[in-house]
Amino acid sequence: MQLTATFRSLLQLFRDVFTAPTFATFVTLATGWCLSPRHRYVTEMIQAANAVHRGHHSRYHRFFSNAAWSIDDLYEALALQAVQDFYPEGIIVLGADDSLCRKRGLTIFGTGMHHDPLISSRKRVWVSWGHDWVILSLIIPNPPWSPTKVWALPVGMRLYRNHQGLTKGKKKAKGKGAKRKRPVDPNHRTRPELAVELIARFAKRFPQRQVLVSGDSAYGGKSVLQHLPANVDLISRVAAKAALYRPAPPRRPDQKGASRKKGDRLPGMAEWAADATPWEDLEFDQYGLHATLQVKTIRGLYYKAGKDRLLTIVLVRDVTGGRPDQMFYCTRTEWNARAILTHYAWRWSVEVMHYNAKQMMGLEDPANRTAQAVQRTAPVGLALYGLTLIWFHRAGHHGWSYPDRPWYPGKDEPSYVDILAALRRESWRDQFPGVDWERGGEETALARLIEFASRPA
Repeated sequence: MQLTATFRSLLQLFRDVFTAPTFATFVTLATGWCLSPRHRYVTEMIQAANAVHRGHHSRYHRFFSNAAWSIDDLYEALALQAVQDFYPEGIIVLGADDSLCRKRGLTIFGTGMHHDPLISSRKRVWVSWGHDWVILSLIIPNPPWSPTKVWALPVGMRLYRNHQGLTKGKKKAKGKGAKRKRPVDPNHRTRPELAVELIARFAKRFPQRQVLVSGDSAYGGKSVLQHLPANVDLISRVAAKAALYRPAPPRRPDQKGASRKKGDRLPGMAEWAADATPWEDLEFDQYGLHATLQVKTIRGLYYKAGKDRLLTIVLVRDVTGGRPDQMFYCTRTEWNARAILTHYAWRWSVEVMHYNAKQMMGLEDPANRTAQAVQRTAPVGLALYGLTLIWFHRAGHHGWSYPDRPWYPGKDEPSYVDILAALRRESWRDQFPGVDWERGGEETALARLIEFASRPA
């Protein structure tokens, strides 16, 4: 069983990441991952690729646990092709976020209790056991085959691990009620630090391009804003109680001592919203944001996060949706409120990517337990998710038509289910090179069977 020729040619992008034998194993596993309608266990991928007797099954397990290759090199090759196809020029737009993959079992490397947004609410926060992945994604707004949607394509991935307390060499606390100080693990890295690693690696690969990253409040503090590469800008949220300041005034000729680093303090969010400064009305009807908003804009310092870096700060009030007032900032001081909010709203495509990857590409399925296998298997699956988008952009959408659904006449743009089904349909049709798919009779029955088989996507 093989994937369609146009997809197999894309797999050659990763040829230099592997040795020749390891690349052959990778192609087999990629075939099984994309074609399997079941859980993406290694043994299931072997069966889906019809490779049960093509070498011992341990060979495919060792691809993740022991083979000599780098997941960063894999994503670098994917990023190069994605930027070439979707961003040949202009600012490259990225999104930084994390996603929880739930797991069962205490002996799996890297698992821990993490915030679970699907079962949490504003009143109560819940956690679940699993892997927390920090993911950097390329934002693809309105491609030709999907003019009203925004898509996300992964270009980097890191496993976040909870703080691991050191146990050796600790001294017992003395005295009644004395608390034992938790030793610091020097190798521990927070989610923002992992995101900065991914951003810096991407920016280094494209040093002549300007990069814009959008992230929620978890990726908008000083641990990110103060460590951005020179060619990277950031859009994120401002804390509701944050202290904002005017830029530092120019130094006076008669001034003694050090120059001021910040000017006078600006009103807080509540005072700013209530003052006499007029609101500007903005209407949005785009992917990720359908609302009528009122905005106020200033240029100032978010000193706790960005020190003396001048930012464009936008106060947003939702007129129709009832969401609480929020503040956003952007390091591109020439941008207005509409541009900032438009790009920030594109982040919704990242959440959709997480959902699609888990539901349709089995991101949560791998059952590996060792350290290297865990840190490779899920990222390979997410990379294949991105490769299916590149395939559909380059070849899959040509001649693509939707199934006959008279109850759904308005559908004219594909979902990810349609993209994956198209890949499977083309791959299975390639197994019958002598069939004229436009004829009737037995060929029509075969076409119906393939169409039915592709629907589990």
